[in-house]
Amino acid sequence: MPTDEQLALRVQQGHASELAELVERHHSPLLGFLYRMTGGDRALAEDLTQEAFLRALRAIGQYRYPRPFKPWLYAIATNLARDHYKRAETRYTAHAAALDDDSAMDMADPDTPLPEEAWLAGAEARHVAAMVKMLPDHQREALILRYYQNLSLNEIAGALDVPVGTVKSRLSLGLRRLREMMELEQ
Repeated sequence: MPTDEQLALRVQQGHASELAELVERHHSPLLGFLYRMTGGDRALAEDLTQEAFLRALRAIGQYRYPRPFKPWLYAIATNLARDHYKRAETRYTAHAAALDDDSAMDMADPDTPLPEEAWLAGAEARHVAAMVKMLPDHQREALILRYYQNLSLNEIAGALDVPVGTVKSRLSLGLRRLREMMELEQ
């Protein structure tokens, strides 16, 4: 079975049919990531997932074999989510929704729940999701990529285009903030 990197190289060489295998391998995890990044907005996550694959196909010439494909794809998706929330109308709508959202988002993957989410079901998961949602974007991105998408520190660094030390710092600060928020509630 060819690796993601080999498939990406074949797509780059003009074998567009290999893209179907990459999409099949990465669609659900990428959708789950974007679902979390968008605060549980399934329709938006689906749109961003589709756009991420389209942009990956358009930018396949910029992919450098044997660079890991997964962080490259997640970098595209992360930038799409960031760009979406940078637009003024989105910032206003998202801010208003965050103020009015009593239910908080459910962090379970929309199609296939991850094992670690199974035991965090129900109210506790929604509560943790609401706290993760309050983190600064850079910390939230790192936490979701690490603990929900199971990317390695190196893969996260590649996806976010930052050094590994910065990833470690963002994870540490994000976890510390979550801990502090939980302690304040007790």
